[in-house]
Amino acid sequence: MIEGLSLDQLRLFQAAVEEGSFSAAGRRLLRTQSAVSEAISSLEFQLGVTLFDRSGRYPKLTTEGVVLIADAQQVLASVDLMKARAKGIASGIEAELTAVADVFFPIDALAGAAMDFRHQFAGTPLRLYVEALGAALEPVLDGRASFGIAGSLPTLPAGLVAERLGSVTFMMVAAANHPLAAWHGVIPKQELSRHVQLVLTDRSNLSAGREFGVMAPSTWRLADLFAKHAFLLNGLGWGGMPLHTIQDDLAAGRLVELSIEDVPPGGLALAMSAVYRAADPPGPAGRWMIERLKSCGVMSASEITA
Repeated sequence: MIEGLSLDQLRLFQAAVEEGSFSAAGRRLLRTQSAVSEAISSLEFQLGVTLFDRSGRYPKLTTEGVVLIADAQQVLASVDLMKARAKGIASGIEAELTAVADVFFPIDALAGAAMDFRHQFAGTPLRLYVEALGAALEPVLDGRASFGIAGSLPTLPAGLVAERLGSVTFMMVAAANHPLAAWHGVIPKQELSRHVQLVLTDRSNLSAGREFGVMAPSTWRLADLFAKHAFLLNGLGWGGMPLHTIQDDLAAGRLVELSIEDVPPGGLALAMSAVYRAADPPGPAGRWMIERLKSCGVMSASEITA
């Protein structure tokens, strides 16, 4: 029975999980609620497990469903990736390539890839933009950019595909003369909350109402990573920075790493991915650029400290 599984069933399964109900999944995929319910029931029969608990107002994933939705998402992502690569092989070179990069991605690596692109695709103009957090995805969603380079988000907006490029190290730091720099051992959250945390703000609406990595009630929100860097150096607060942007400051003693609960020594590995629309993947030039960025040697925290 399991050989008869279809991609359509898996897409309906994924939509039902992401939308929270069969009716909402139907609206998203232009199906009736009964068609979605029937497809999910057929999928459960073929798999031999119950994916949703239907006893409440809204269907809720069972324990088995929680495990299997991850498998379904991996299958669908692989199919979308295959489609993207096939389109790149079959189509002609784009007239223009527009991409947007997360400000956390190493700018030197991006510049090197752009230089190589100019030689490889001399007739294709390249337009690059640098944004923070969700703002690196908005131009992709509305069709202004072929792909974006984005850091970790709790959920990827529907219709987007992500390809892992690597990861960068994200470290919590403060100026050497900041009170937290003198703390010995792990700094309690109560102590962190007594000091201003410098936070990079999201200029998009994708993370409205959600906070990423905010640990203090008192925050200064900055839209520019370089402004945040300057504020850190001047002891105006503490916060997280990509390691590649502050290595010289750490070596010179201008900034020091803070020991914080749930943050391993040496920093956190922040995944970086190329993100594009599943229905409109990059053509040959965009595909070349993504593969070039994968070869940039972006490393995780464990790789850097090894």
